[in-house]
Amino acid sequence: MRAYERLIRYVQVHTASSEDTEKTPTTERQFDLSRLLAKEMEGLGFEGVRVDGNAYVYGFLPATPGCEDKPCIGLIAHLDTIPDFPGENVKPTLVENYDGGVVQLGSSGRTLDPAQFAHLKELVGHTLITTDGTTVLGADDKAGIALILTACERVLEEKIPHGRIAVSFTPDEEVGHGAALLDIPAFGADFAYTVDGEEIDEINFETFNAASAAWELHGFNIHPGSAKDSMINAALVAMEVDSLLPAADRPEHTENYEGFYHLTEMSGNVEKAELHYIIRDHDAASFAARKKTMRHIEKYINEKYGAGTARLTLRDQYRNMAEKVAERMEVVELAEKAIRLEGMEPRRVPIRGGTDGAQLSFRGLPCPNIGTGGYCCHGPQEHASVQKMDTMTGVIVNILRLNAE
Repeated sequence: MRAYERLIRYVQVHTASSEDTEKTPTTERQFDLSRLLAKEMEGLGFEGVRVDGNAYVYGFLPATPGCEDKPCIGLIAHLDTIPDFPGENVKPTLVENYDGGVVQLGSSGRTLDPAQFAHLKELVGHTLITTDGTTVLGADDKAGIALILTACERVLEEKIPHGRIAVSFTPDEEVGHGAALLDIPAFGADFAYTVDGEEIDEINFETFNAASAAWELHGFNIHPGSAKDSMINAALVAMEVDSLLPAADRPEHTENYEGFYHLTEMSGNVEKAELHYIIRDHDAASFAARKKTMRHIEKYINEKYGAGTARLTLRDQYRNMAEKVAERMEVVELAEKAIRLEGMEPRRVPIRGGTDGAQLSFRGLPCPNIGTGGYCCHGPQEHASVQKMDTMTGVIVNILRLNAE
């Protein structure tokens, strides 16, 4: 079976996670795909297949004779799709021999337009898998799941020598919980790859350092007719807080290794206002400076308007995995060799975000990220290339084969 055929089947299983609960999985529907995958893995010949009480799927292929001493490679992808755009009733559509023009996404009025998405010019002649414009596709990360199982199936069918292969499919990656409960000792991998990127010639092992910042601004409400020198308008104070952050350091003005402050939500009135930000930076010192800037603004606002006007809550979310993967660069180099065998020159590209691999690397499992051939995730224009997925299947097979040599 080809990877895209699996993808088409998996995306029709609704697995959106939720930000409204701390339990794992955040939605019971993720078990639907967990159980489907476990059954499929058993049919392929995986051993030790199980779905645990948190919807994590585990299974492994034992090493072929003579390869028992080779490192155990882990392959990881996530079950869930984003909670903030519909992931139910997905209707995947094949666009064969894409001609480079505008693709209408069903009757939604939405399109895939090369004027908006420059990478489409590189997909001319490919078969695209798209949505009908009303849902996400779910290639993030069901394409990763499809690629892992297709590569493992090919290794078995072609009797390719390999070390032990550990596979896990995890819940709740989209809400930041995905790696927290993965049982690393039971998983048994010496190193791993998350299969959760876009371009198939990329390997990612640098992520942002990440924090959230929640502001509570308290005002003093009084009749506007007698407000002079008395009223403190919390909504206006919130606007002032935002104005004190550098306007150039927003995500829409930054790229590559440049960090940012991103205002994700705001609400308020005269009496009380709230602001919610995420803070990102690849460089640890710059990341610390960004948090310090937030604290300085809090101090300034309280000195200007009175103690208790501003309350800032900063929470670290994840750290740049580069400092851990740097200790095991042979894991990156193995993937690069595998990419070259498929006729591509590998690129080391920093992630302007995070992955399960960041948490896992800090938990002691080096875990770079590799691509899937899916594009424009987290929205209705999400799509994937059948040919890119076929090539990426080959990359994963190469990783497994090279590890055994």
